[in-house]
Amino acid sequence: MFGGRASATAMNPPEAAKAGGPIKITDLKCAVIGRNPTVRIVTDQGISGYGQAETAKPYLKPMVLFYKRYLVGEDPTNVAAIMLKIRRMGASKPWGAAISAIEIALWDVAGQAAGLPVHKLLGGKIRDRVRPYGNSENNIGATMTMPKTPQEYAEFATQMKEAKEGYTLVKMPIGFHNTAMMTAIPNTWYGSQWHGPAASYMDRGLMTERGIDNCIACAEAARKALGEDIGLAFDCGPGWVVKDAIRFARAVEPLKLAWLEDLITGDYEPYPKPQVFKQVTDSTSTPIHTGEELYLRENCMELIETQAVNVLGPDPEDVGGIAELKWIAEYADLHGILVAPHGIFDGLFGVAAQVHMGAALPQNYIAFEYAKGQPEWWYDIVDGLPDPVVKNGFIDVWDRPGLGLTFRVPQAKAHLAEEDRDFFD
Repeated sequence: MFGGRASATAMNPPEAAKAGGPIKITDLKCAVIGRNPTVRIVTDQGISGYGQAETAKPYLKPMVLFYKRYLVGEDPTNVAAIMLKIRRMGASKPWGAAISAIEIALWDVAGQAAGLPVHKLLGGKIRDRVRPYGNSENNIGATMTMPKTPQEYAEFATQMKEAKEGYTLVKMPIGFHNTAMMTAIPNTWYGSQWHGPAASYMDRGLMTERGIDNCIACAEAARKALGEDIGLAFDCGPGWVVKDAIRFARAVEPLKLAWLEDLITGDYEPYPKPQVFKQVTDSTSTPIHTGEELYLRENCMELIETQAVNVLGPDPEDVGGIAELKWIAEYADLHGILVAPHGIFDGLFGVAAQVHMGAALPQNYIAFEYAKGQPEWWYDIVDGLPDPVVKNGFIDVWDRPGLGLTFRVPQAKAHLAEEDRDFFD
């Protein structure tokens, strides 16, 4: 994908980065590039650091800029001190994303200033390559409607199996996370369907017998099509009642799934409900997963300490950044809980952050949710990613300073909105 490109001016090429003395933040900028809110921390040493938020959050720019007065004049290599100032002013998804993107950009600056890759600053590599898992919504959602029947689930699984990335683990939507599936058959659950822009993941309720049976049949079809060599997980909700969640989790135990995600809560719900998740977790051998909406370690504590789930999946671009997620992963490891971070729409700088973080996470780490550049031209405006990014199901960890990614500025400027024309100035 990257071969044969003409060279272009990069922003702060890594080999030239490394601060020559005290360094201060002079500006904080945010531009929506494509659909990703992109943060730039500018310093007096000519080093800039970048972070991103999900493509689903183009409205985040004013929130990012709110923190400018707390950053200007600070030493960006004092990441912990800066985060102590601003982390208390974030909130659960989607409002923790601004803090998280800033944190990632700070690590990018700190790494460049030290001449070290971010994973070195996080404690060093535990692994030389990091496993991403593929999400069917991200990989084939644009070319195929959401699956509604067992046959379509088999087709989805086959496409994921044949993906050029060679994924060793994939995730598919099912149940209340797939409105098309739940509404394709009449009377699938006892409740009304929500409509309109605020309706995402609002459907919930007790499933009918046909609703549960269809979920089980679709899961079985996907597992059969995928085969035994590729792991399978399902993003399920939120919206399930406890007894339905237990019935489904027990019914799919023979499929040996990697996990069932967000059955009870998730996405844009600001509460984890650990006591409810624990009822499901204790009732099945199928691993239970949640956490993408969580912000900060404090909101993960009860899930971990009560062992309410088997797998925790915060998003580094929502939970408060990569160092925050590393702390959470280490605490989870002490309690026998695995970690598989969320990140489906986190952009290419998000992928870089996940790779550096994943390299340094403890041995309870499974994989991170892979994000693709959206729109596709994102691959034309960034240098530093491997080519191909994912090879045989893994990403090799690179050692360039900071996050190791740089903008191809002339190409990137062509995609800036008029109000953001000074983003690279």
